[in-house]
Amino acid sequence: MSKFLGVMADKKQQQKLQKILADLNSEDTKKVSKALKSLESHGDATVIKPLADRLLKGGSEKNETEIIELLSSVKDTSIVVEIMDILGDSNYLPIRQKVLSTVWNTKVDFSDYIDEFVEIAVEGDFMEALDCLTIIENLEGPFMEENILECQLHLKNYLESNAPRDDQKAHILSEIALKIKDINASLMD
Repeated sequence: MSKFLGVMADKKQQQKLQKILADLNSEDTKKVSKALKSLESHGDATVIKPLADRLLKGGSEKNETEIIELLSSVKDTSIVVEIMDILGDSNYLPIRQKVLSTVWNTKVDFSDYIDEFVEIAVEGDFMEALDCLTIIENLEGPFMEENILECQLHLKNYLESNAPRDDQKAHILSEIALKIKDINASLMD
């Protein structure tokens, strides 16, 4: 009987979540705000992509700010994979910088993805590189040697490419390279 009640509770929770997500996609700013408030207490990692989709779709500045604040306030480590999927998906390039800013504002550890942040810094624009530097500076580790080697490879490829250089971005990447060098040195100790 208790198993049946658990299934019913899960079903009810799923229905509630579906209703909240439907409201999230409303054109009514107040309805979207209310849905975002509900997600603070009823959401889980599965709502990260719908939030990113809503950010991508656009809407009021108020709702956009609320979404970014919600993403920045999440403390659940299960969001890491969802966020990294969004950052790695070219469909989300228009909002990648906004998502990066939520990463360095959150209290969740993304240390396992240091190499992906270096790759984004190399491929992205100046603001994305700056956000990645901030993220990398705040990562706590521990770091895996293979991730640091990947970081070094991304930076080496950037230096060896003949692509036109943005001096500001190049400065940020040199800061990232120094940080990676320090991390690598601590791994060798």
